[in-house]
Amino acid sequence: MNKGVDVLAEEIVKKQFKSQGEFNSYYGESEFKKYIEDTEYSLSYLFEAIEASSPDLFADYITWEKIFLVNLGIPEERLKERLEVMEDVIIKNLPPEKSSIAVRYIEESIDNLPKPSNYISYINEDKPLVKLLEQYLEFLLNGDRHSAGKMIIEAVDNGISVKDIYLHVFQSSLYEVGRLWQENKITVAQEHYITAATQLIMSQLYPYISNSRKTGKVLVATSVSKELHEVGVRMVADFFEMDGWNTFYLGANTPTESIIQTIISKKADLVLISATISSHISEVMDLIRTIRRCGECRDPKIIVGGYPFNVDSNLWKKVGADGQAEDAETAIEMAEKLITEDFDRF
Repeated sequence: MNKGVDVLAEEIVKKQFKSQGEFNSYYGESEFKKYIEDTEYSLSYLFEAIEASSPDLFADYITWEKIFLVNLGIPEERLKERLEVMEDVIIKNLPPEKSSIAVRYIEESIDNLPKPSNYISYINEDKPLVKLLEQYLEFLLNGDRHSAGKMIIEAVDNGISVKDIYLHVFQSSLYEVGRLWQENKITVAQEHYITAATQLIMSQLYPYISNSRKTGKVLVATSVSKELHEVGVRMVADFFEMDGWNTFYLGANTPTESIIQTIISKKADLVLISATISSHISEVMDLIRTIRRCGECRDPKIIVGGYPFNVDSNLWKKVGADGQAEDAETAIEMAEKLITEDFDRF
């Protein structure tokens, strides 16, 4: 987190409630530190959004936090109060050139609070494979990983493509699980279990995705340092594998030095970088700058993806990438276009 964020957060909470005793009368002593931590996260998202010149990122986070807090029993008015106090504390503690931008971002997020939230269910009767998706989620919510995996393998054996399973079952189920957790309908433990189970079932599908027809093109796919969410980028890497690329998937929380070494040693044509949390955007920017400065990296094309890039459609330009993809199919289409354009210039 940004230097001083913890100090600012404690000042904001104490000013909002005047005293810890006043807070305890509302929510209880055990929740005081948690409320300060939540405020630290709000500040971190704010400073990351400013770094990326993207007020949309902060406004979206506040919308997400509104839903989360309301489902914990904390009224929306408390979040508005905290944002207003945050403005005062920032003006007091930051120089005018920084505080003025921060206040503008906070004001925009306050304006968005009354608007309806768009976090709706990802289970829709009009979507492909919705019955399979519903059954898959039911198994995993009940802790039955074995039945979920068996059902997926049987579906593939019966002719459903692995790509459709990835897009319409795995991806949609993980989006839905995130929504359920945000609305306090499932626990963090359940969310972690379903994510881990999905990764395991994906590994059982590897015999079905190997493609002997190789194109000779090389992909390095990674999450940035500090990023712990890896299922999405792993799915995309598997799509490239099915499309004939030689793929090198580096997983979550990969150090920058290791990413650069892999790009060099594997002679990567394309680097795919994933960030699912807005507070990691500065890590994406730093990694892209490092790749661009690397004389041995053969100037690979860079595609970014993840939730923040869907919130701000121009964010990929701001971080210095060559493009942004919302899903695996889009990533492959964009990669082919970028590589072809690069080839045509020679």
